[in-house]
Amino acid sequence: MPQIKSNIKTMEKDAARHAANSRVKSSVHTVIRHTTEAVAAGDAEAAKTAFNKASSVIDSAAQKGVIHKNTAARKKSRLAIKVNGLEK
Repeated sequence: MPQIKSNIKTMEKDAARHAANSRVKSSVHTVIRHTTEAVAAGDAEAAKTAFNKASSVIDSAAQKGVIHKNTAARKKSRLAIKVNGLEK
């Protein structure tokens, strides 16, 4: 543990940032899981609504800087392929 006051404050800020980023990442994983479960169940309407929600959450995480914008695009693309494949 640091003894210097500024280092203690930095560690506290790092912990707070880590907790906030973990919440956002967890929500990203959750919406992706909901979308893939809807696709696996074969429910096109539920998959489409879940994909719209997932797309929004992923974009929000990328805008906050929690995930890289290319990572967000890749995740959305892979989900879109799954959802669009279900409709055919």
